[in-house]
Amino acid sequence: MLKRVFLTEKRNIAAGTAMLLGGFDGLHVGHRRLLACAKDSGFPVGIMTIVGGKEDGLFTFAERERIFKENGVDFVFELPFSEIKDLSPDEFIRLLRREFSPKLFVCGEDFRFGAQAVGTPETLKKVGQVCVEVLPLVEIDGEKVSSRYIKTLVGAGETEKATALLGERFFLMGEVQKDRQVGRTIGFPTANIAYPQGKCPLKKGVYETRVAVDGKTYKGITNYGARPTFADEKVWTETYLDGFDGDLYGCTLKVEFVRYLRDIRKFDGAEDLKAQLIKDIRTVREHD
Repeated sequence: MLKRVFLTEKRNIAAGTAMLLGGFDGLHVGHRRLLACAKDSGFPVGIMTIVGGKEDGLFTFAERERIFKENGVDFVFELPFSEIKDLSPDEFIRLLRREFSPKLFVCGEDFRFGAQAVGTPETLKKVGQVCVEVLPLVEIDGEKVSSRYIKTLVGAGETEKATALLGERFFLMGEVQKDRQVGRTIGFPTANIAYPQGKCPLKKGVYETRVAVDGKTYKGITNYGARPTFADEKVWTETYLDGFDGDLYGCTLKVEFVRYLRDIRKFDGAEDLKAQLIKDIRTVREHD
């Protein structure tokens, strides 16, 4: 049923673990408080992530692994939604106790689990034998910080607001693929990446981005969407890395979205598009 991915060498699950319970399709600022609480226990920290639910996630599983590892999580347990949705709360808790020997559960006050989502933090406490820490929800400007709200922001192109709630920039990871190579003919070669399946929709448009290659971070402009100037309706994520000179084909890049710059539009040919790209990169260069 479940898949375990170990991110560190702290694999002595039998000695006890601290477990973060929730959907966790990434880490936002509320999740980070839960993680800090779990780390304080001194036990190896595991984080629950659900795959195959009704909605696309903020991040793909590979992206989540990267986020969790960078933030000091020791292991991930992936739970397919189809296989846990009908478990009773007691069955769900027994599964976790059998597999991970938890000493501590950490969750938010809105955590629900089990068939029909009838399990609550109080249900966890009643089971006994495992300590339970329940933290209050985090609000910013009167809005509950949640993955669903962040996905709404991303879908509207409001990546700066999403960054404030995530604690890091919204990003995508993918392998650079060879495409038409039109960009290099006008002085703007791009790294082209397919937008990952199962990842929440991003508003189509042109963005200021950041991409790290070999330890150096480059400012960039990224077109996410079709290429109407060239009558190409195929949707790509095309990123121009300012100042980079090299071959990125086959490399896996992390493209961080800083802010929305403008809508995609059809230009009157390649030279008109080039003139706009020059304006775009000047705007990006002026932004810290």
